[in-house]
Amino acid sequence: MKPKAIQNISIVLKPSRFEDLNNFMTNLMRWLNRRNKDVYFLNTEKERLAQRVSSKTIEKINFVSPHFLFNKTDLIISIGGDGTLLGVCRNVHSKIPVFGVNLGRLGFITEFNKNEFYESLNTILQGKFDVIKKSLFTVEVTKKDGTSIKESFFNDAVISKNDIARMFTLSIEADDQHIYNLSGDGLIISSTYGSTAYSLAAGGPIVHPDVKAIVLTPICAHSLTHRPMVIPDSFEIKTNIIDPIETVTITLDGQLCVNLHHTDIIKIKKNSRKSVTLVKNIDRTYFHTLKEKFVHGRRTI
Repeated sequence: MKPKAIQNISIVLKPSRFEDLNNFMTNLMRWLNRRNKDVYFLNTEKERLAQRVSSKTIEKINFVSPHFLFNKTDLIISIGGDGTLLGVCRNVHSKIPVFGVNLGRLGFITEFNKNEFYESLNTILQGKFDVIKKSLFTVEVTKKDGTSIKESFFNDAVISKNDIARMFTLSIEADDQHIYNLSGDGLIISSTYGSTAYSLAAGGPIVHPDVKAIVLTPICAHSLTHRPMVIPDSFEIKTNIIDPIETVTITLDGQLCVNLHHTDIIKIKKNSRKSVTLVKNIDRTYFHTLKEKFVHGRRTI
């Protein structure tokens, strides 16, 4: 079957990452206009872009609502880093391919860099690209009065305290089986993609993205017997705060934060109905990225 032609292109970027945003946007819009493509940005970006980009370039951009941008276009280009892409992953319609471009050295989810941007984009517009489809996880926080808050994450959900020098205790279950009561600074519930983020820094394992698993990583556990645990991603994680403490939050992908009460019930499970389609870089393998990332992280003397 012939791939759908890409006509409408959404762009989500982090302007603060650009030293020369005007030249970048001017060149990009010219490049896309020569190919008769329609370009869309979030309407909330218009004022910020207008401060750094020429009026001629702004005139060529369509500013639209989040619903249109994340649901009605043919391709979304995320330009910035893993954080920018994570925000897109939580909002995008699952069928729209997302092309993640990293402006820094390297990203785990953003598989393309700025040096290969135009060559890769040209290939994508010709319909010559591979994708990977990944499910997101849903967090449901149920309050004492029965009301609930539902949000999603791609990388991780972190339950932690706001104040310092005080532990708290969580009861943790998987598929209605009690695992343990964890006392410490909190817990990281991570997808396999997120295993190389905060979970890894807290002592968690590196898990290949193709493994169907979720990782539970304690943060500064009071007991040395409470170690990171890898369990099937089909399990539903259930946790609640045992201590009557009011300064605990759950943070999703490091971007969304929900305050928790000690009577709240938190449930986390894979959402088979909510997923993201990422354009795959066929020239980069997971292990190649892993080696490059660790080399870039080395401290030079």
